[in-house]
Amino acid sequence: MKIAVLGATGWIGGTVAAEVQQRGHELIALVRDPARFTLAAEVRRANSLDPASLEQALDGVELLIASIGGRADGQHGMVADSARTLLKVLPRTGLTRLLWVGGAGSLEVAPGATLLSQPGFPEEYRDEALAQGQALDLFRSADTPVNWTFVSPAAEIFPGERRGHYRLGGDRLLTDAEGRSRISVEDYAKALVDEAEAGQYPRQRIGVAY
Repeated sequence: MKIAVLGATGWIGGTVAAEVQQRGHELIALVRDPARFTLAAEVRRANSLDPASLEQALDGVELLIASIGGRADGQHGMVADSARTLLKVLPRTGLTRLLWVGGAGSLEVAPGATLLSQPGFPEEYRDEALAQGQALDLFRSADTPVNWTFVSPAAEIFPGERRGHYRLGGDRLLTDAEGRSRISVEDYAKALVDEAEAGQYPRQRIGVAY
């Protein structure tokens, strides 16, 4: 499959790009600065807020994985804006499959109560969590032919080993026997590419955790 990763120079995006390539798919890295991408793959310049650059960069792509955070630049508003742009651009390119690297803040810890709403939620992640929640709302309310899947990691995502296993959930935060919600970025990337291959969860949010 010809898979493009938008944001492939980021921490999660780069890990996902490596997983795509290791699984034997044709990887296309969509980045703002091609010099920052180090894997041996096709690299195309693209900006998630620029429709013209996206349309050109997505030529021939079968599936897009978008990893948009805005944390590095402190521009969290670009998360929802990027989602909105992709929902407009993708139908014009003929590309209908989109996997979105989401956040955990909008996952529910109890009916009607999100992780973000809990006391002690880290302030340094609040703006990012709010932005990802806005992106999820955009996807859910959009009248679109785009077959999107919003993939939320566990509350804790960290660099670690690739165990090769994980659990999938829906809108409820997954926790382990110790009450922790965790996933390594390597296993999150595996789950994401597994869904890219299987396409089992169209137009919905899934959560990934151990």
